[in-house]
Amino acid sequence: MATYTKQQIIEKAREVARMIAETDEVDFFKRAEAQINENQKVREMIASIKSLQKQAVNFQHYGKTEALKMVEAKIEKLEEELDELPIVREFKQSQVDVNDLLQIVASSISNTVTDEIIISTGGDVLRGETGSQVRNSVPGSCN
Repeated sequence: MATYTKQQIIEKAREVARMIAETDEVDFFKRAEAQINENQKVREMIASIKSLQKQAVNFQHYGKTEALKMVEAKIEKLEEELDELPIVREFKQSQVDVNDLLQIVASSISNTVTDEIIISTGGDVLRGETGSQVRNSVPGSCN
């Protein structure tokens, strides 16, 4: 059985990362992000939210609770309006899709490493036990 260095594994991980960066999901994300950044209405709404957030921090700092509540309500309303825009919904969905892909890759790596450890030690993949666990369990017991 071949053994690999950490550096070789990192190089392969970078290769997989480049592959992921060239998927339809990432391509759609890049296009959606560009549309967001080029959309005047979205930029203005985000600028308004940021400005209101700064006001909220100041109101909170100075204990102006009524003014803070009003500003927070305005922020919430603007965020809801922003989230209702199709361009923003598409962008957020593209973020979810890319994240899902990354989670699938991470999970696949983790599960494969675990299975390979179990198999290489003569263990039982279905029970999730390494060879030493199988050899040291008492027959007929629930261990």
